[in-house]
Amino acid sequence: MIGFGAATAVEPMGEGRYETVLDAGYGMAEALNGGYLMAVLGRAAVAASPHAHTVSTAVNFHRVARPGPAEVIVEPRKEGRTAATSRVTLVQEGRPTADALITTATLDPAAEPAWTGAEPTGLPPLEECTEFQPSTGGRGFADQVDMRFDRATMGWLDGRPSGRPEVRAWFRLRDGYQPDAYALALAVDALPPVALNLGAQGWAPTVELTWHMRAVPAPGWLALHGAGRVLAGGWFDEEVEVWDTAGRLVAQSRQLARVPRPRP
Repeated sequence: MIGFGAATAVEPMGEGRYETVLDAGYGMAEALNGGYLMAVLGRAAVAASPHAHTVSTAVNFHRVARPGPAEVIVEPRKEGRTAATSRVTLVQEGRPTADALITTATLDPAAEPAWTGAEPTGLPPLEECTEFQPSTGGRGFADQVDMRFDRATMGWLDGRPSGRPEVRAWFRLRDGYQPDAYALALAVDALPPVALNLGAQGWAPTVELTWHMRAVPAPGWLALHGAGRVLAGGWFDEEVEVWDTAGRLVAQSRQLARVPRPRP
């Protein structure tokens, strides 16, 4: 198992082009995790920017990304003293698999919010949560991340969905990689689909996901709270908040996804 830093690394090829090797360890169900792909896109955006953090990322996922070689193309749209924006495209086998509009800026790690109306997730202590055991006999997403779930939001595992589109969990990378902008990109798409608690089953492909980095996270565990508002016509939304050990809201996301499709 290679570390998260190496698994998301990009190498410059010149003229806004970067090469990468997508790692099979971040596969979930039928595809590579979308948050993992966003981390790769974010590294390329920062590499091409004068700024250090991906403060806003809006991604459209066009097709399934597979482990192996890929190319990232960064097309600058605006560069300023406080922010820069680029269109960033992940290409595999000559076809775009994801397109993102990414804005970079440099956040002050010591900055505190002037005001916040958000409340922490209310997660139970770690010892009262259920660990997501890693898969055996092969590499997978659960081998890379350590997640401890609020049991009250995991009834779908036993065939007893709660009826509330909500999942809460603690999150960290198993290799000791500490939270940063790229780990946050992974975290906002790490939870099981909230639609599972409405009786849906199977893989839920994300069509569009937008996330914002609100602060530089402190080291240690991240607390995730995912919730949805509407499931209709085969589509559902999911919003995720990410809180750090200092009690700060460090990331927010919203995605639109297809209702999970039952596995054969």
